[in-house]
Amino acid sequence: MEHVKALAIKAVMTLAVLFIVLGLGFGISFANVVLITVVLGAVSYLAGDLYILPKTNNMTAAAADAGVAFLVVWLMLWAIGMAAGTAALAALISAVVMAIGEYFFHQYISHKDLGMNSGRNRHWETSSDH
Repeated sequence: MEHVKALAIKAVMTLAVLFIVLGLGFGISFANVVLITVVLGAVSYLAGDLYILPKTNNMTAAAADAGVAFLVVWLMLWAIGMAAGTAALAALISAVVMAIGEYFFHQYISHKDLGMNSGRNRHWETSSDH
């Protein structure tokens, strides 16, 4: 159930950011914004939130999420027909704003028993914490 709550929070954050940046800023249709949100949310939740964050720290995971966001948004915008340069600019703005949001999302998710965070896999715990 914690995954559902975390994914819902991430989905709302991602949709809001991408709608403002891509929809309002670059005229991308809401349907395409939703599609990009779903793909980006799935990839970044699995890679950044459940795998990278528990093994590193918040800043590293937020930077990784920014890289993933840039690539996913840029490639998907390019695939729907946006010029590569314009798509790169839209992706860069999206990635920077997403990284800021992810930093705060990571603070929430780091305290949950999810993925690599579960049980004794928490890298920040010491043996005296058990």
